[in-house]
Amino acid sequence: MEAQRGGRGHRGRSFLATVLIMIGCLLAPLAAVASWAAGTVGDTDRYVATVGPLADDPAVQDAVADRATDALTARIDLSTLLSDVAAADRPRLAQALGRLGDSLEGAVHSFVHDQARAVAGSDAFRDFWNQANRRAQSSLRKALTGSGGGAVQLKGDTVTLDLAPFVDRVKERLVDEGMTVANRIPEIHTDFTLVRSDDVGRAKSYVRLLQLAGNWLPVIALVLVTAGVLLSPRRRRALAGAALAVAVTCGLLGVGLRVLRVFYLDRLPVDVSQDAAAAVYDTLTRTMFTMVRSVVALGVVVALAAWLTGPGRRAALVRGLWTSGIGAVRSTADRGGMRLGPVGPFVRRHRTSLTWVLVAAALLVHLWWSYPTGWVVVGIALCLLFLLAVVEFLAQRPDGAGAVRPERLL
Repeated sequence: MEAQRGGRGHRGRSFLATVLIMIGCLLAPLAAVASWAAGTVGDTDRYVATVGPLADDPAVQDAVADRATDALTARIDLSTLLSDVAAADRPRLAQALGRLGDSLEGAVHSFVHDQARAVAGSDAFRDFWNQANRRAQSSLRKALTGSGGGAVQLKGDTVTLDLAPFVDRVKERLVDEGMTVANRIPEIHTDFTLVRSDDVGRAKSYVRLLQLAGNWLPVIALVLVTAGVLLSPRRRRALAGAALAVAVTCGLLGVGLRVLRVFYLDRLPVDVSQDAAAAVYDTLTRTMFTMVRSVVALGVVVALAAWLTGPGRRAALVRGLWTSGIGAVRSTADRGGMRLGPVGPFVRRHRTSLTWVLVAAALLVHLWWSYPTGWVVVGIALCLLFLLAVVEFLAQRPDGAGAVRPERLL
C-alpha cells in the first residue's frame, strides 16, 4: 500500500513539475517581449540610443528627403520664380521656360531634393532626429500603450513623425542657395511613417500589458522553471529538458519576428519607402533579437552542462577525456619541475566549493551584463570552462593520481 501511494506521489510530482516547466517555457518568449517593451519603449534614453543610428541610415535619409521634397515642390509655383526677374526680361524668360515644360519642373524637383538630401546627411539632421525622438518618445509610448503625447501620433493604423522642423531647415537652405521664393512657402507639416500596420490598434493592448509586466515576467518564468526542476524526481534531466525547451520557444519567437518582417513590409502602401521601413523595423527589434539569441545560447549551454555532469555513459566518457587530458598536462608540468607548494592541497580540499563559486560568478556576470548577446554567453561559458580546467589542473596530484578518474565538472 505504501509503495502504491509512493508511486502515485512520484507521478504527481512529475506531472506538476512538467506543468510548471511548460508554463515557464511558454512565458519565456513573452518575457523577452516584456523586457523589450519596458526597456526600448518605456525608457527614453534607451529608446533614443536605439533609434539614434537611423539618422545615419541612407534609406531613412532618402525617405525623409523625398517626403520633404514632395511637400515643398507641391507648393512652389514656377511662375513665381519670375517675380525676381526684371520686368523687361520676363516675357523672353517665360517663353523659354514654356519650351522646357516638364523638364523645368524636373530640374526644380531635383534641385530641391539635392538640398533636402544634403540637410538629411548633415549633423543638423542628426540633432533634429535625436531631439525629435526624445520629445516624441512619450507619444510613441502612447501609440503602443495608450499613455503619453507629443510629436509622434497614432493616425488610424500608422505611427508618424512630423517633419515640419526638417522642412523648415530645407527651406532655409533653398533660400541660401538663391531660391528666395522658398521664403513665401508657409509652414509645412508632412509625416514620416515610423510604423504602419493594420494590427497597431490591437497590438496596443498587448504591449500595454507586457509593459506593465515589465521585468517581473522574466522573473516569474525563471521561478516556474526552477520550481519545476527542483520538484522533478530527475532534476538533472528536467534541467536539460527545460533549458532546451526555453531555447526552442525563444528561437520560435525569433523566427516569428523574421516572418512578421516579411508580411509587414509586403503590406506597406506604395508611398512608404520599403528600405526605410525595413531599417526602422530592424532597429526597433534589434534589442529583442539580441535577447532571443542570448536566451537560446544560454539554454543550449545549460542543457549541455546538465548532460555533461550526468551519469550517462557518453557524458562519463567526455568527463574522462577531460580529466585525462588535464592530468597528462599536469604530469608533464611536474616532470618539467613545476611545484605548486600549498596551492595544490588547498585546491584539492576546496575543489567543489571553488567550482560553485566560479559557476555563481559566471551567472552574476551574465546578469550584470546589459543585453548580453549570444556570443557574450558563449564567451562567458568558455571562460568558465577554462577556469574549471585550471581548478582541475591545480587539484591533480603531482604523480598524476586521479588523472584518469572521470570526475564530474559540477
